[in-house]
Amino acid sequence: MKSAVFLSAALTVTLGSSTHAASPQRRSDKDPLPAAEIRSVRKPVTFKEYTLPNGLRIILHQNHSAPVISTYVLYKVGSKNERPDRTGFAHFFEHLMFEGSEFIPRGTIDKYISGAGGNLNASTSFDRTDYYFNLPAHQLPLALWIESERMLHPRIDEAGVETQRAVVKEERRRSYDNQPYGSLFEELSSLVFEDTPYQWVPIGSFQYIDKATIDEFREFHRTFYRPENATLVVAGDFQEEQTRKLIEDYFSAIPNGKPIPRPAFEWKLDVQGKTKDVVKKNTPLPALVQAWRAPSETDPDAYPLEMLSHILGEGRSSRLYQSLVEKKGVAMSVSPYCYLLEKTGMLAIQVTGQAGASLEELNQVLSEEIDLVVKQGVTEEEFQKARNAMESQFAQSGGTMADRARTLAHYSMFYGDTSLINTELERYLAVKREDLHRVAKKYFTPSGKFLLRYPLPPSK
Repeated sequence: MKSAVFLSAALTVTLGSSTHAASPQRRSDKDPLPAAEIRSVRKPVTFKEYTLPNGLRIILHQNHSAPVISTYVLYKVGSKNERPDRTGFAHFFEHLMFEGSEFIPRGTIDKYISGAGGNLNASTSFDRTDYYFNLPAHQLPLALWIESERMLHPRIDEAGVETQRAVVKEERRRSYDNQPYGSLFEELSSLVFEDTPYQWVPIGSFQYIDKATIDEFREFHRTFYRPENATLVVAGDFQEEQTRKLIEDYFSAIPNGKPIPRPAFEWKLDVQGKTKDVVKKNTPLPALVQAWRAPSETDPDAYPLEMLSHILGEGRSSRLYQSLVEKKGVAMSVSPYCYLLEKTGMLAIQVTGQAGASLEELNQVLSEEIDLVVKQGVTEEEFQKARNAMESQFAQSGGTMADRARTLAHYSMFYGDTSLINTELERYLAVKREDLHRVAKKYFTPSGKFLLRYPLPPSK
């Protein structure tokens, strides 16, 4: 349920669209379900898990409510696993793995899946790359065959690489370079995550993708797209014995390899903040982001931080929206980011100003609201509303087999506790109102504040 997995389109790169992997989506401001109804709405998700001798982790979730299945493969490789002079490799492979394999003709994976009545997608973030298929239940062998082929016999040749170079570059132009505020998260990451492998975003840079050789791409696949670096989830209407046999047939012969390299760095929370102005010709309204370093997603403070972020800016009834948009009328929108990752984290608040508002005014009114929560904490009403929102989201999550597969894999790989799909709510319910005040004082420090500003372009 962590907020690290929902954000704007700038944060997660996907095949053909923007998505967020591993957990439920951004919360709405709808009235939450009464707390008393939560456990009656949300039935426990049952699953079985085991590991093949080559290290591939398997999670099976049977559900016979509809004749459909979802397969989900999560690789523990993202942009943080790249070299600083070869950024964008993980995202590039998100695309390249759809080229086919030695035994799957080029460009036919989409056709196989759509022809079988299914759909597919993939996404890349700082920490992971994932691929999923949704299909009629009897097409499970097709999905497992394709995923095993991509792991063992990927098609990495000059034709595919050159095709995907053009695709990735166009995606960057469309989603980042040519969009108002499109560079925001890239600029913010370089500020807040400076001196770590998180300081570049998954989309990567033109020059590094252009410079990369085909041998470098092949080596990247050999290093990270291996069974011991992956989790496979099958969720839906299947027979366990038959599915175990299929997985054994398709994946057990895939070899593992030498130890997988992991980036080593120290994540310091007590650093001096910085300010940066980004002047773009296509900036329509003044905007700014205040941000602070935060702990990783598995830190105990993650739970009160997410609830505090919800109180501050989630929805029209939130504290910041009511103050900056409704009452003072200086802002068009307010967006909170509680973006917690495997090794780093970020708390951020983005404010887009009304026409005529100055960046100085936006910064002042936002700072006043942050100072207020640091000094006084949150009200009991705000706390209960956030608590109910966590309960409501938990009750309504995992409605599809694809959602359940993603969540199971994420908890298994990054938390080492797959059962959190059923129990994580208890961690939210254990948070006290004073915990929210404590983390506000701990993380919203004046010295640790990063400020990213988007002024209006100079008039000619």
